[in-house]
Amino acid sequence: MTAPRLLRPLMSAVLAALVGCGGGSVGATPQGASPAAAPAAPAASTWALLWSDEFDGPAGSSPNPAFWNHDLGNQENNGWGNHELQYYSASNRNSFIDGKGFLVLKAEPSADAGLCWNSKPCAYTSARIQSQGKFSFTNGKIEARIKVPSGQGLWPAFWSLGADKLPWPEVGEIDIMEFVGKTPNAAYGTAHGPGYSGAQGIGKPFEFKQAVAEDFHVFSIIKRPNEIIWLIDGQQYHRLTPASLPAGSSWVFERPFYLILNLAVGGDWPGSPDASTAFPAQMSVDWVRVYKEN
Repeated sequence: MTAPRLLRPLMSAVLAALVGCGGGSVGATPQGASPAAAPAAPAASTWALLWSDEFDGPAGSSPNPAFWNHDLGNQENNGWGNHELQYYSASNRNSFIDGKGFLVLKAEPSADAGLCWNSKPCAYTSARIQSQGKFSFTNGKIEARIKVPSGQGLWPAFWSLGADKLPWPEVGEIDIMEFVGKTPNAAYGTAHGPGYSGAQGIGKPFEFKQAVAEDFHVFSIIKRPNEIIWLIDGQQYHRLTPASLPAGSSWVFERPFYLILNLAVGGDWPGSPDASTAFPAQMSVDWVRVYKEN
């Protein structure tokens, strides 16, 4: 999860042009001949549910350990690469099922959190869960219904990393959704790889008509060979193919990826919380689903 930095060509126009080739008026039918049948519309994609977590456990329970691991700490992970200010814990105070069908990731002030990247005690605890070694995807539709918290310095995300044991960014990163409190009406989709990472990641914002944090939204990607499409509430807003990459860069997304959900506090992109930021802050996740394309 790093700071961020288009639609499949419509074949119908090409086909229409080809119909007019070979002489005569476009659409004309020779005398005595039956009109040609209209070309069949392309089959719509159909999706079969492959994996999901609906977060239907009892109130206060931990995220399903068959699906999720907890990432822990801060200093030992170099501030998660972004000078973040939270210490990730496995405590049920920071990640829990609420008994109403939602996963809650909660960030709150703490007087006794572990050390941050600057060797000072982190001022906040929060949670980051991931499916490494338990579930991964290569292609399909990956989506989650999420309500993000509002507030300066908050940085919730739903994203993925390549499952190979390669260094970042060679391993690849797909940010399905990132939100930062300082841009309350925008969410971001971004890809990172060698030659296009960090502030040079290839991304795009989706601009809402109201604050993102006002309601739940479905954040999705469709991953196909040599293509990634980003959608919010079913609306496509960003597309990436190998042709989109900077010259000489490598496409690193044809491999398994695992899922990550986290709520960060502070960092290079969102900046630090201020007096206007309300704590505890909660990221609520209704479900995470992965579909196979038929």
